[in-house]
Amino acid sequence: RRALGTRKLTHILNTHHHPDHIGGNRALKAAYGAKIVAAAKDRNRIEGVDEAVSEGDVVRLGGHSARVLEIPAHTSAHVAYWFDADRAVFTGDTLFLMGCGRLFEGTPAMMHASLGKLSALSADTRVYCGHEYTENNGRFALTVEPENADLQARMKEVRETRAAGKPTVPATMAVEKKTNPFLRTQSPAIRKSLGMAGADDVEVFAELRRRKDSF
Repeated sequence: RRALGTRKLTHILNTHHHPDHIGGNRALKAAYGAKIVAAAKDRNRIEGVDEAVSEGDVVRLGGHSARVLEIPAHTSAHVAYWFDADRAVFTGDTLFLMGCGRLFEGTPAMMHASLGKLSALSADTRVYCGHEYTENNGRFALTVEPENADLQARMKEVRETRAAGKPTVPATMAVEKKTNPFLRTQSPAIRKSLGMAGADDVEVFAELRRRKDSF
């Protein structure tokens, strides 16, 4: 059994059942005896779950604790782990930096609600998402809100960060709410860009997601 410095791997927190997120479960459990944590609704799609969780459950890791948030749409049983005291949330493939996941098993209304639940977390919450898609997401964001000064400044920083071979993750929820179009369905500039000034938020979200799918 290999050492993790002075730390020991005790828990594997699964956000959803897709293979790129659960592929290491069995090997890590065998190597370290780690406990596999996943949504109760995903027990039939994730092998070897030791702790099945639902909305509001608390997962404890040493002196830290994470509250489970059910955030369906990318998949029907997707969850996030919110470490309130640590000001961190692990969002899997629901909320990406400046983007959101595809709707494989849900509707625009479901994803809009899930993103709303996440965006209601404190402004200083750090968002840890499942993939490094930030630069591509930002390029799309600029097509629907090109005059957003916060977005322009962030994209400059993102490009410099990626050019240096460094990750852009995490970012705070405050930054996301200023620059992520999927959290900004009420933005007059975005609505004007889409030609949807009088549409409701879910309709605006659906059009943003449709355009991103083919971006």
